[in-house]
Amino acid sequence: MAVERPTPTTGEHREAEVRLQLLGGFRLTHGATPVVVPRGLQRVIALIGLRPEATRTHLAGLLWPENTEDRALSSLRTALWRLRQDPYCPLTTTADTIRLDPMVRVDVDRLIDTASRVRDGQPPDDAAQALAAGRHDLLPGWYDDWVLADRERLRQLRLHMLEQVAGQHLAAGRHGEALEAALEAMAAEPLRETPHRLVVRIHLAEGNAFEALHAFYVYRDLLLRELRLEPSPAMSTLLAETLEPIRRASRTAPEPRRQPSNRITFRTG
Repeated sequence: MAVERPTPTTGEHREAEVRLQLLGGFRLTHGATPVVVPRGLQRVIALIGLRPEATRTHLAGLLWPENTEDRALSSLRTALWRLRQDPYCPLTTTADTIRLDPMVRVDVDRLIDTASRVRDGQPPDDAAQALAAGRHDLLPGWYDDWVLADRERLRQLRLHMLEQVAGQHLAAGRHGEALEAALEAMAAEPLRETPHRLVVRIHLAEGNAFEALHAFYVYRDLLLRELRLEPSPAMSTLLAETLEPIRRASRTAPEPRRQPSNRITFRTG
């Protein structure tokens, strides 16, 4: 594990911020400089970043599930020894736990923190960053069981966060922001009904019946084509309740008066 730059002056490596990127791929940086980490040690750092409270036994079992407990713990001790040989090692260890150093900033933590604040009804500090947070999958190309489980957990967390952001904006009458968040959720999971339903509700709140109908039928066609399913009754009812007054008004509206004909009729007798 090494930093691709000249040897730092005393204390320099302690002052620069260390960032660990796990969304979109593993990347560890010290300041603006990437830290080269062998793939085997990447797994150790990534798992510790995702499981900050895990014990050594738990970490070893996840990293080397095919080994016995003693052998897995031995492999973990070897990996930790290798990491400690580097001055940029971002770990702190105790008797039974291993954590990332407090100076390390992890992108997953930012996503979790943003989602937590949205869930509590607090507006995100940066709306654009909130929409972009978690846009990339966790560690793509990694297929460890613990990666797959956390990848799905974070995907669902982000989807719910975006839907909550859209719902909050809709309730406040900020239709543009609501639509942006709903479309972001739709792009993340095109077959998920909730963001499509939000888009329909937003268009209806703006009085755009055509846009609402268009959004409904686009989703209906997609669902039929991909899964041979129809939208849920909740989504269909949403449009039915809105369109019924329009249909009723159309049925009771007086027919337009016919203009008198200028045609001359010749009678034969």
